[in-house]
Amino acid sequence: MIRRLMKSVREYKRPTVLTLIFIVGEAVIETFIPFITANLVNRIKAGADMSYILETGGVLALMACASLACGGLAGFTCAKASAGFAKNLRGDIFRRVQTYTFENIDKFSSSSLVTRMTTDVANAQMSYMMVIRTAIRSPLMLIFSVVMAYVMGGALATAFVVVIPVLAFGLLLISRKAMPAFRSVFRKYDRLNESVEENVRAMRVVKGFSREEYEKKKFGAASEDIRKDFTHAERIVALNAPLMQFCLNFNMVFVLIVGSKMTITSGGTLVDVGQISAMLTYGVQILMSLMMLSMIYVILTMSSESFKRIGEVLGEEPALRNPENPVFSVADGSVDFDSVSFKYSKKAERDALENVDLHIRSGMTVGIIGGTGSSKTTLVQLIPRLYDVTAGSVRVGGVDVRNYDIESLREAVAMVLQKNLLFSGTIKENLRWGNENATDDEIIEACRLAQADDFVRSFPDGYDTHIEQGGTNVSGGQKQRLCIARALLKKPKILILDDSTSAVDTKTDALIRAGFKEYIPETTKIIIAQRIASVQEADLIVVMENGRIAALGKHDELLGSSEIYREVYEQQTNGTSSACTSEGE
Repeated sequence: MIRRLMKSVREYKRPTVLTLIFIVGEAVIETFIPFITANLVNRIKAGADMSYILETGGVLALMACASLACGGLAGFTCAKASAGFAKNLRGDIFRRVQTYTFENIDKFSSSSLVTRMTTDVANAQMSYMMVIRTAIRSPLMLIFSVVMAYVMGGALATAFVVVIPVLAFGLLLISRKAMPAFRSVFRKYDRLNESVEENVRAMRVVKGFSREEYEKKKFGAASEDIRKDFTHAERIVALNAPLMQFCLNFNMVFVLIVGSKMTITSGGTLVDVGQISAMLTYGVQILMSLMMLSMIYVILTMSSESFKRIGEVLGEEPALRNPENPVFSVADGSVDFDSVSFKYSKKAERDALENVDLHIRSGMTVGIIGGTGSSKTTLVQLIPRLYDVTAGSVRVGGVDVRNYDIESLREAVAMVLQKNLLFSGTIKENLRWGNENATDDEIIEACRLAQADDFVRSFPDGYDTHIEQGGTNVSGGQKQRLCIARALLKKPKILILDDSTSAVDTKTDALIRAGFKEYIPETTKIIIAQRIASVQEADLIVVMENGRIAALGKHDELLGSSEIYREVYEQQTNGTSSACTSEGE
């Protein structure tokens, strides 16, 4: 996992290495400063002349400046390396998600993916910064300070034999107690983000049902849950400070009492004043190093959950891959389902599609109807290979879809979903998702076919009208027509409309279908609809029920042969299902 994450360092290896060099330099200089200071104190006591004092003072000043410079440069290069690492890591996660199929995406909620690219990456950045700076500096300072303390203090250094184990044990115990709370926080962040995302997306529903107070309470409960975990963890971590202070004071008292006694009794032969001052300084350095190591342990342990979550995204293998020698050209829009069965999960008890045989000639208009849960959408999602069949095969242009280059296949198939999204930007920019090189004339022609040109021109800015995120500033019917126009700009061999005219009136629906028949006769058109009127003129109508094809035929044939089709037709022609024919305007 760590190896996978470290691949994101890439061009920021140089500032990382420079940080390590500067840190080593800073640690070495800082450990020698007390040594030189102690010798200076002893020489002053012995009657050193002013020239020696000034010379040594100059050396100390230069060393202090060098230490400051190393620390400053280390901070600069560390910030550059950690920020760059986070940028690359965030980009790698995003690019990895783009390779996912629907099957992969189903494993992660959108809120969880957002949390991993924000909170988790921020934790990874902080951890990386700590590792290349503090996690290197603290052990070096600890080792150098202990060695120098024994060199300078001799018997006085025995204080560390007591203090270091006590502090290390205490800090380790504190860290281990705080970890469970830190780990649970990230899962709760997912739930909090999910609540926010759901609320924003369904704001109209929330206000329509006057559920603002309920949503506030739900958000407050999730936020309070996170606060409790963080408070519990921080209370435990806060014990670091008093433990550190106790050990520091113990060391200071021990060195002063024992050192002073040894100095007085020996007349300065065993321990001198300079040694006592050096021991006090080294004691602070040792204990601070241990304190920092404990904080590093806490942060790294806390971030390990973030590393794991990021690793899950980066390690997730796309469920669909290109074959070794893919086919790049789609001959025509013919579609053949040969004994197709499909289930969304290997663990699923029953197939979503079962033993489907369906053959569609290129250029045909095919209507698909069926009740909720009849797997209409599942059927058409197999055509652009959004999922792979469990059994059987799907052929497009006479070639099994698994033998195509995925991008080439999807370029030949355009899908317009009922809930297709528009992106923030102008109408032109949204339409050019279908063809980034489309001319203005081609855009206008596509909009005319989709019956979108009139309402687009009614906007003050026309085709340069800005679309808000999600298309919230246009109606449902307008959004669907723009999505149809976007699909038409692909000039696909197969056009799939998945209940994508549900929000337009029957007249507009009829005009759209008439435009298809006249202007794109060679394109295979597959229309999923709830309204019989949307499919009754189709060359072939497929009636779905419980993942199976219940009936096939034209409108007149199905009225006589299919009870399901006939019942739906009678209900709608009697007016029970056609009362809302213009809800999109």
